Amino acid sequence: MLRSLITLLDYTVHEQDGDMGHVHDFFFDDTTWTMRYLVVETGGWLNRRRVLISPIALGHPDWNRRQFPVNLTREQVRKSPDVDTEKPVNRQQEIAMNAYYGWPHYWTLEPILVAPAIVRQLPEAEPGGDPHLRSVREVASYRVAGQGGDLGQVVDFIVEQKTWTIRHLVIETGKALHHKKVLLPVERIQSLNWPHKEAISSIDRDFLAGAPVFDPSQPVNREHEVRVYDYYGRPGKDD
Repeated sequence: MLRSLITLLDYTVHEQDGDMGHVHDFFFDDTTWTMRYLVVETGGWLNRRRVLISPIALGHPDWNRRQFPVNLTREQVRKSPDVDTEKPVNRQQEIAMNAYYGWPHYWTLEPILVAPAIVRQLPEAEPGGDPHLRSVREVASYRVAGQGGDLGQVVDFIVEQKTWTIRHLVIETGKALHHKKVLLPVERIQSLNWPHKEAISSIDRDFLAGAPVFDPSQPVNREHEVRVYDYYGRPGKDD
């Protein structure tokens, strides 16, 4: 099932003994485009502290109630290792948190919910934070630089909810491309430039001009995704 990621912000997170709070942000890995954590802003019961929750802890979302159930208790969250989500999350903090909850280390072994499995070996600690862990709120303001000029701005992400893998960026083009919204497969993103707040793409402006228009008011469906892949080429081809 494909979902707009930005629309999932502010969903209520419901734990075993009540509401934990709401989704403030998501952190994803920009090498695999896989969601690693929900940033949950707790209610007054925990002084509105922000905590990281792995998608592994999620149950089946209640889309009508805009709610994510989690298999945790308030007491577990209350005693969890403190992580300052306003600063880069380093590997030592992740190790402590995973050990506390019993979650696997994604950088050495992908969780079962993620497919295809991609094994990554990284240093045990990143003093300045994990350089591949990105904030959705942050990247949603990035400009997109293509071959030959500016392509527009990232405004949303299309995620496969079953695997929590980002499949496409939603790009709002500028005046030169008639201010439309299009999907850009993540395979067409070469890198994210944190200092310059920029996504670097392998395509050019003229090519993007002919991409299928995306209507965010309509459900994201496989039919539109097929048209997108027919236009850009299937992942792994023509890269």
